Amino acid sequence: MAEANFSIEHTRQLDHGEQSYKGNNKLLNKKILITGGDSGIGRAVAIAYAREGADLVLSYLPEEQADAEEVQALIEQAGRKAHLIPGDLSDEAYCVQLVQEAYQCLGGLDSLTLIAGTQNPVEHISNLKTEQLKRTFEVNVFSAFWMVKAAVPFLKPGSTIITTTSVQAYHPSEILLDYASTKFALNGFTRGLAKQLAPSGIRVNGIAPGPIWTPLQFTGGLLPDQMQDFGKDTPLGRCGQPAELASTYVLLASDEASYITAQIYGVTGGIELA
Repeated sequence: MAEANFSIEHTRQLDHGEQSYKGNNKLLNKKILITGGDSGIGRAVAIAYAREGADLVLSYLPEEQADAEEVQALIEQAGRKAHLIPGDLSDEAYCVQLVQEAYQCLGGLDSLTLIAGTQNPVEHISNLKTEQLKRTFEVNVFSAFWMVKAAVPFLKPGSTIITTTSVQAYHPSEILLDYASTKFALNGFTRGLAKQLAPSGIRVNGIAPGPIWTPLQFTGGLLPDQMQDFGKDTPLGRCGQPAELASTYVLLASDEASYITAQIYGVTGGIELA
């Protein structure tokens, strides 16, 4: 588990748990596919999963190859296997191929951990282009349907699916209409899918991050005037770091969560999910 040590004045230095996360074999020999595993929350979760004993397949955009290779090296330093399969989650064919290749590379599949997403602020709905609207839903929602549909034949009782929703599903920002809508949709997808797959022994849960300092925020996810105060409106008075979410993903992917399904876990700095 990572030990957090962050001041109220949140740092701009990203922490993915590279130095702090210590594993306890909670995922020993699990075979897991992670989307968005090159950076941000996905990078932190990949590091944690590997140090807990899992072998991984990472999905990421081709232009993030260098970042993905850094994560691969960290996974291999933990003594685990890492396979890199780049592609665009807005492409249904890639999503299906990704799952099939992950199963073949790993020799099985115990978990889908769906973290990747896209977010682009638009100040007014009149400026929200249909092209962006479609892509946001394809990446954030449609890909989950496509990958789960492809993965279900490979998943056995005890397998897990973890989605990544958002505090935006509960407290949407006026500049993130399309993004917040996709996260609200993922809430329904997660809970409904959990009921559908429960008879097969497959558990489905989601994690709703609050304001987390990731590359998404400083590469267009926020408007420039929002950067300085990002996260200061939380009860804890700061944004979170990717490393602070990793242990929750580990819990839900592990056998310790054997009686947990259809739940959305908030990691929000104190913002209520209501």
